[in-house]
Amino acid sequence: MKGIVIAGTGSGAGKTSITTGLLSKMSKFMKVQAFKVGPDFIDPMYHSLATGRPARNLDTFMMSEGKIRNLVGYASNDSNICIIEGVRGLYEGLSGINDNSSTAEIAKILGFPVILIVNARSLTRSAAAIVNGFKSFDPDVNIAGVIFNGVSNQQHEIKLREATKKYTDAEIIGVVRYEHDHAIGERHLGLKTINEKGKNDIKPLESLVDGIDIDRIMDIAESSCVPDVEYVCPYTIHNSNLKAAIPMDDAYCFYYRENIECMVAAGMSIRTFSPLAGDSLPDADFYYLGGGYPELFGRQLSDNLDFLEGLKNASIEKKKILGECGGLMTMCSSIQNEDGVFSMSGIFDSKSIMSTRHGPNYVIARTTANNPMFDHMTIRGHEFHYSKIIPNSEYAFGYNMERGIGIDGESDGLILNNSMGSYMHQHALSVDDWLGKIVEAN
Repeated sequence: MKGIVIAGTGSGAGKTSITTGLLSKMSKFMKVQAFKVGPDFIDPMYHSLATGRPARNLDTFMMSEGKIRNLVGYASNDSNICIIEGVRGLYEGLSGINDNSSTAEIAKILGFPVILIVNARSLTRSAAAIVNGFKSFDPDVNIAGVIFNGVSNQQHEIKLREATKKYTDAEIIGVVRYEHDHAIGERHLGLKTINEKGKNDIKPLESLVDGIDIDRIMDIAESSCVPDVEYVCPYTIHNSNLKAAIPMDDAYCFYYRENIECMVAAGMSIRTFSPLAGDSLPDADFYYLGGGYPELFGRQLSDNLDFLEGLKNASIEKKKILGECGGLMTMCSSIQNEDGVFSMSGIFDSKSIMSTRHGPNYVIARTTANNPMFDHMTIRGHEFHYSKIIPNSEYAFGYNMERGIGIDGESDGLILNNSMGSYMHQHALSVDDWLGKIVEAN
């Protein structure tokens, strides 16, 4: 197994645009497996579309080192190279004094060399100083090359190359010109989401990386010093024969790939559907409503009565329904945004109101005795939302928060019958057998 980590000096360095451009270009002549460091849903959408393969998240807060290696081995078993996009700056993590949950930690766990992206706009000699600082900061991180982003013209490039050669021992792998037209647009939770219809949207990113030496990237990847990895399935296997239904469209698009694979490993047959396209709720034993942007599609969703009434009836029938963030909002009576108040399923007699930003936060949640789906677990995940929930009735909670905000600062996971909605996006590989209780109950 060989790979590289594409890291930045900080947020806004251009990691996602450059990584996506490289993935798209390289995937035309080899199999490339993409990964993203940290709790991120949108960047992996771009990666998946660029490669034609499901991208993965790697996060040491949510997964052990052994799980990280296992997941990378399992996902990349038939690929030619792994390309990992970092998060924030190379050394940013949970703490200011160690590399926990940082891109640097992932690079060291996997033994992958790092290519550092430096936003060199308006910089020349200072860019060399930045490179030296990053290379000397942690000798255990192998920064094998540098990409300068935001290069204005040929004269700027010449000065950068002169300064890098004189003051550093770093190798320049390529330069990226400053391009307004190639920027990926943003939405309030980060980059804009993208789906299969947006394949042409990433096409310009291929030309963005024309100045990067892909052959040299492959050579650098060969220097990977990967420890022993497992290539076996990382999930607990069950033969449940359960039917699961998952909404997937622009309103419900935030899912950890591993959670869905865990459902498959548990023996569930999965049907996806689109409430935005007018699909009704399919028949299933288990409904998993992920996050996304239901608040942007309030009118369309409120018009789909087959979906919303189907959800409420499924809850009354005590079928298992798990909603995360946007899924939780859909399980409430209404969503209120700047355009008005829109009726939702009404599983919970609660209002969802758009408000101020909460997160992104890592979450540690301990299950309560009331939890209808997860038993005696301490689950890890993350939360990031711009809404708040106002219950009009008393509900039990499924989680006590050890870290994070949840719904009321102390608890998360509203419960009614076998339905539960939380702000937490939980990760299946943070525990040993995520779906064990659901499977055993059937």
